[in-house]
Amino acid sequence: MSAETAAGMLAGKTVLVTGASRGIGRATAEALHREGAHVVLHYGNDKDSAQATADRLGARVKLVQGDLRNPDERRRVWAEAADWRNGVDILVNNAGAWLPSDINDDGAWQQGWQANYELNLLAPADLCREAILGFRERRGGIIVNVTSRSAHRGDDAGHLAYGAAKGGLLALTKGIARGYGKDNILAYAVAPGWVATDIAGDLATDPSVLAGLPLGEVTPAEDVAEVIAFLASGRSRHTTGATIDITGADYVR
Repeated sequence: MSAETAAGMLAGKTVLVTGASRGIGRATAEALHREGAHVVLHYGNDKDSAQATADRLGARVKLVQGDLRNPDERRRVWAEAADWRNGVDILVNNAGAWLPSDINDDGAWQQGWQANYELNLLAPADLCREAILGFRERRGGIIVNVTSRSAHRGDDAGHLAYGAAKGGLLALTKGIARGYGKDNILAYAVAPGWVATDIAGDLATDPSVLAGLPLGEVTPAEDVAEVIAFLASGRSRHTTGATIDITGADYVR
């Protein structure tokens, strides 16, 4: 075992993971912590789950609560994360929700678009901005944005705004990679399909769904987390700007 492996490929790094109380976020926090990172676990409402994860991981963990739908809260979350260890090295924008935008109802349509814009696009965009400003002072850093296969193919008729917001986040990631590579700022996107999280719900075990998946199973959150951990390590700098699809070949570009 090499010294790098023994210490972990993220030893000494500080990582902010949003939406880390469950699902992909929790699995990512665990993978990053295993690799030696100091992890800021952001959560919105589920304090019990976030605390349980922090207790299980033990040292090198800080909990930060914040409603990312609120611009002031977004700034506070970043500030608390940065204050913990004199800056953040890696941002993982995972927090998000599969919010509907019913085309048949004026109020639901407007509300759905606004909610998706705030949580699934503007919140990660604001955190990316904070990260870039901090990374320029630190002479580099890494952003990993969790988008969706919907960013490529669009979503279903009831979730048009979600697909559009995730498409915007994907474009933002590419723009950051192109615009700030000269500052040693790397940006990657991962685009999962169905993942065994709360969003998938009962679909994760629905035989009719599983029958249509090439691997016969919904993607485990841990599979997504392992890709994020590798990208966060910076071990493939020239992958910056790329999107890694994690769909079990359910959606292949």
